[in-house]
Amino acid sequence: MRDDLEAFLKELLKPQDFADYGPNGLQIEGSERIERIAFAVSATAHSAFAAVERGAQALIVHHGLFWKFHGPKTLTGPFARRVFPLVRNHVSLFAYHLPLDAHPEVGNAASLGRAIGLGEQQSFGDYQRCPTGIKGVFAEPLSAAALRDRLGAVLDHPVLFATPDERAIVRSCGIITGGANRDWPLALQDGLDAYVTGEMSEHDWHEAQEAGMHMYAGGHNATERFGVQALMERVQDTFDVECFFIPSDNPA
Repeated sequence: MRDDLEAFLKELLKPQDFADYGPNGLQIEGSERIERIAFAVSATAHSAFAAVERGAQALIVHHGLFWKFHGPKTLTGPFARRVFPLVRNHVSLFAYHLPLDAHPEVGNAASLGRAIGLGEQQSFGDYQRCPTGIKGVFAEPLSAAALRDRLGAVLDHPVLFATPDERAIVRSCGIITGGANRDWPLALQDGLDAYVTGEMSEHDWHEAQEAGMHMYAGGHNATERFGVQALMERVQDTFDVECFFIPSDNPA
């Protein structure tokens, strides 16, 4: 079952097509037998403990354990508290970063876009020549302020909002979830009205609105719950396993 799950995820998400910040796929090899799978945004001590406590044989996340910018890490301290519960209990860890951001069906951006009514979706974004999100249009255009309120309701999270005019009508939008605040110029380049991501810096707030862009940041964790949960539904529909989602109270 572990090998079947790995093959399914590789075929669906195509991690080999992405130049990512770290390895995608199987990061910890656990039991071959899988009857229960946990899903979470990030591989943290909390999600590892919850997966073990609830009897999962696999944990599938968006943010895995290994990142190029972290460099080599020793299995001590906080990092050990993420790794050891999984290893000691033979829980496999699968992680998919950019492949899950960009996927046109179960991706973070596509799933969030559907939740806010963004249709006619197309690939959007460019990291090492790979798309990282989606863009689309609203069937019923809405004001910039109304989009802020809709996002806040869907995300259940405060939304940082930079706008040249909150009464202006928004017809089109690009979405790259998480920490893609630097990519708002891509939305401007594509002639989009708005850009949605998870984070916003001080200078983004000024520069985006000065450029005529409506920019929204709804939280890194909050904007990246959607793809993991969509992937969970796809896995549950494909395999005879029990699946559950581990939420995080991370406000960032």
